[in-house]
Amino acid sequence: MASELTQRIQQNPQYQQLLKTRNTLGWSLTIVVLLAYYGFIAIIAFDKSLFATPVAEGWFTTWGIPAGFGVIVLTIVLTAIYVQKANRDFDRMVEEILQKEVKS
Repeated sequence: MASELTQRIQQNPQYQQLLKTRNTLGWSLTIVVLLAYYGFIAIIAFDKSLFATPVAEGWFTTWGIPAGFGVIVLTIVLTAIYVQKANRDFDRMVEEILQKEVKS
């Protein structure tokens, strides 16, 4: 059984907007990561020679190394984007909602 405060917060339009914004961002970033990861795996599965090609003539490094590194860096960057958005916007929105509803 939810308390009265919990019910007021859940019915607050700002809270509904916060949920929508947070979920949209979360799912968008999740889809980007899944596309990058499974795209990488699909290339390995269906065209191994692409990642086996050297970056430049005479180099030992193949395209698979920078591609794999790129997937890792992408996940770190997307995590940083989410954390920045959460710390800057979502936390502020939560504070505003709590201040408004606790005073009511």
